[in-house]
Amino acid sequence: MNNYQKTDTTLWTGRISDDQLYLHEKIKCVNLENEILSKPKKQSFTLLGYTCDEGIKRNHGRIGAVKGPDHIRKMLATLSNHFNDQIDILDVGNITCEQGNLEDTQLETSNIITSLLQLQNFPIIFGGGHDLAYAHYNGIKKQFPNKKIGIINLDAHFDLRKTTNQGTSGTPFYQISKENDSFNYLCLGIQKASNNKELYKIANELNVQYLENTEYTIQNKNNIATVVQNFIAKVDYIYLTIDLDGFSSALAPGVSAPSPFGFSVDIAMETIKWICNSTKLISADIVEFNPKYDIDNCTARLASRLVNHIIECMIDE
Repeated sequence: MNNYQKTDTTLWTGRISDDQLYLHEKIKCVNLENEILSKPKKQSFTLLGYTCDEGIKRNHGRIGAVKGPDHIRKMLATLSNHFNDQIDILDVGNITCEQGNLEDTQLETSNIITSLLQLQNFPIIFGGGHDLAYAHYNGIKKQFPNKKIGIINLDAHFDLRKTTNQGTSGTPFYQISKENDSFNYLCLGIQKASNNKELYKIANELNVQYLENTEYTIQNKNNIATVVQNFIAKVDYIYLTIDLDGFSSALAPGVSAPSPFGFSVDIAMETIKWICNSTKLISADIVEFNPKYDIDNCTARLASRLVNHIIECMIDE
């Protein structure tokens, strides 16, 4: 693997206990270059970093997300561990982007995601730019070529920009739509100020379902639940992608494209719970975290809590 980087185990540090009271004591680091993963005997969640912001650079965004995955690990490490011995959480390292070769990075990421799904692991990928979505979807599709995959995106942006010569962080879902006969895409939190008329036109032409940030609120919880559940009912599996720039910049300042009018934590947490409870969610990612612009690790802490929430909601009771 040309773009592989093993986990820096010093990131998983914190208070020490005798009973795995903290997540850093629970996490198992795996070096994919010399260790072979086998099908787990327990319910298993696998963390993978996508240390790449080449797509953001191509999209003329604020670079810095390349350092996001390790900062999320640091914040996740210190959280209290409430998972029992029947749950495994693995960290298999990062996929890097060498010499700006985004396409190689995406391919390698896709292959690892396919392998994890084959082994019945649940992948959670840390970005990096939202170009990760193109790689992530292709990894799922390779494993389940005959299944209808639904994408649920919590985001301020459609990311449906047309490709010219190369993909970017703004093109992943347009690329997916053009390379697949079936395109099932639900966006929650879309902001008019962040998407021009052409992007709305493309979304409508592709039959994209979406709720704008003015509708994606906890006060509209019942209507949102209906939209989400109806979407889930039409597909075989769900891929969840969470772009941190969809949150209000008061909550997530450390992103490429911050906005004061983003959505709140409460509705995002409810949405994640509905999706997990559907039993159709098979993979998730969190993208666009840029520690260069974070304040007091605010965005990193939000990302880590979202990861923890996903695992909590996915656990078999």
